[in-house]
Amino acid sequence: MEVLSKNIKILNHPIIDNNLAIIRDKNSDCERFKNAVKRITYMLIYEAAKELPTIEKIVETPLEKTTCRVFDNSAQVVIAPILRAGMIFCEVAQELLPFANVHHIGMYRDETTLEPVWYYDKRKEIKQNKEKVFVIILDPMLATGNSAVDTIKNFISKGVPEKNITFVSLISSPEGIKKVSETFKDVKIITSTLDRTLNNKGYILPGLGDAGDRIYNTPD
Repeated sequence: MEVLSKNIKILNHPIIDNNLAIIRDKNSDCERFKNAVKRITYMLIYEAAKELPTIEKIVETPLEKTTCRVFDNSAQVVIAPILRAGMIFCEVAQELLPFANVHHIGMYRDETTLEPVWYYDKRKEIKQNKEKVFVIILDPMLATGNSAVDTIKNFISKGVPEKNITFVSLISSPEGIKKVSETFKDVKIITSTLDRTLNNKGYILPGLGDAGDRIYNTPD
């Protein structure tokens, strides 16, 4: 793992490297692409879940009682995929964190301004004790950082502390990392790789193209 700062982690691992090669390959079909993303997603969610609070619980085995650590069920965990591409993370996230609420964030990028345009914000009510709310935002690409910043602001406006928010992506650009980390000092970023830069259309280079189109097999 490469730690750029205390809140920015890049997960270096041979399994990730191998599957990144698959999703970058323009010749990978939709099924192969999605399976490779799924394999990386397990590792990303494992890392994101390290920040969730745990408590001790007494469990009785067939032989004796023992003390185990379990997730604190008094905390509210929110999985927030940014539609549409962020949904590819949801199956794994819900498998590993079945007690979490799913909060769908709908936005698309204006191709001229590169700014996000909101169209959907479906959520379960946030608990009154905001200190016990933990949000994991899911988006395959952290490119310009505009959608990430808007989504994070959305949760902060509802009272969720910055330190309880984690942004998870497959691929990040230096520009996106810089924008999010400079705007929010305490938000955590977990990604599987940091790419070189953005092109003039706001796409990550070398990247993988349009994540949504490749996930849902809807090329131009």
